[in-house]
Amino acid sequence: MKYINHDDLVNMAPRYRAQIINSLSGFKSANLIGTRNEKNINNLAIFSSVFHLGASPALVGFISRPDSVERHTLKNIQQTKQFTINQVSENFWQAAHQTSANYADDESEFQQTGLTTDFIEGVNAPFVKESQLKYALKLKEIVPIPLNNTLLVIGEITDIICEQAAIKTDGYIDIESLNTVMVSGLDSYHTSQRLSRLSYAKPDKLPTKISLDNEK
Repeated sequence: MKYINHDDLVNMAPRYRAQIINSLSGFKSANLIGTRNEKNINNLAIFSSVFHLGASPALVGFISRPDSVERHTLKNIQQTKQFTINQVSENFWQAAHQTSANYADDESEFQQTGLTTDFIEGVNAPFVKESQLKYALKLKEIVPIPLNNTLLVIGEITDIICEQAAIKTDGYIDIESLNTVMVSGLDSYHTSQRLSRLSYAKPDKLPTKISLDNEK
């Protein structure tokens, strides 16, 4: 086993340290965040920091890196108060990765990567048509994190678009059936293989395997 202490971390080359630290949290969801600026230019960027905050109200958060340089996604959300989150799947993961390139503010990542915009009534931000699970959010709060100057962006879900067959009788969404991919480190993409769903955990009973439709 390799042991890395604090001094080792401090003295690492920045890019090497970034790979190590980003790998520690394991598999992360791969999502494209869609926004539109005040000039109606559509923006798209890949994020691996999207996470659930609560179901009632339906809140989702993601971490935006320090705004010491221009962050198009952050700026657009601040301007329009809307954004979409689109899960990445096997049929467009390479195009999704390409959205992390440093395109100019007047360039649309949709056009640069060949992905397709999609819209619904009442939502100004673009969806990714190729995504099989996507949702729209309205901005609720941006919380500064002084420790590293990042920002926690919190949105409330207003609309969900998902393949009907993936939604099970108890509300569970079978994302594996949608060929969703995940990220480890900064640049490694993976598919998943389910072990099983398990019954609700209780202190006096061991969990048992249940079916996708929550049947034993």
